[in-house]
Amino acid sequence: MLDEEALSALEQRDPDAAMTLVAEMSGATDRRLRLLARALAGRIMVRAASPRGAPRPGIGRIRPTRWQPGVDIDVDESMDTLLSAALTGSAPDAERLRGPGWSRPATAVCLVVDRSGSMGGERLATAAVAAAAVALRSADDYSVIAFGSAVKTVKAQGQPREVERVVEDLLQLRGHGRTDLAAALRAATAQLETSRATRRMVLLLSDARSTSGDDPLPAARALDELLVLAPVGATESGDQARSFARTSGARFAEVAGPSGIPAAVASLWP
Repeated sequence: MLDEEALSALEQRDPDAAMTLVAEMSGATDRRLRLLARALAGRIMVRAASPRGAPRPGIGRIRPTRWQPGVDIDVDESMDTLLSAALTGSAPDAERLRGPGWSRPATAVCLVVDRSGSMGGERLATAAVAAAAVALRSADDYSVIAFGSAVKTVKAQGQPREVERVVEDLLQLRGHGRTDLAAALRAATAQLETSRATRRMVLLLSDARSTSGDDPLPAARALDELLVLAPVGATESGDQARSFARTSGARFAEVAGPSGIPAAVASLWP
């Protein structure tokens, strides 16, 4: 069985080791152990994502909103109501008055996880923490897709789901076939097209090495924003991802293990 106290101590001492362990155990042949590991992983990985994964204040813009006492009236937006009140000699209908209000630009995100080749342990934990970090920053207006030679939707755009359940579903993934990056980016485009957000971005967690399908550059360049997050360690893979980001006009960062995800995501996502 899984010793939860020992796991908690390991999480305090070496978070990456703890997350890698539960990711590996989430594929255990023993059903009870497998389900327990996935449930614990959901909580651990959300904790790992939360310190710097919460939304930043961001840049807002003024938009007309319902008038509130103590706030200036937006004369232009309230002109019809004010004129009607003046003509009838009555007080303006407060429900129809408008005043200035601040709104933050809405952001929709699609996380695209490369599951080709070997997918387990630290790579799997890193993907799960990335999903938690995206969920904490973009609430329900995010999607998660995984790809190898085919594309799998883990969470659809706008689909209400608890982040722990998304993490658990990601932990069920294992390495699968070759890498059709173009198909994955087209699938991300399709997900984002269902959103009404004013800002749409794709976060690609991959070494960006395409081994099947079409040339991914046209699909990458067609995106509003592309952020490429590559694992540290393999120089060749890092160089490939950096080159792809530069050629496609994407922003790029490297990540060293699951606990490095929040800072890496924050560096790419102002």
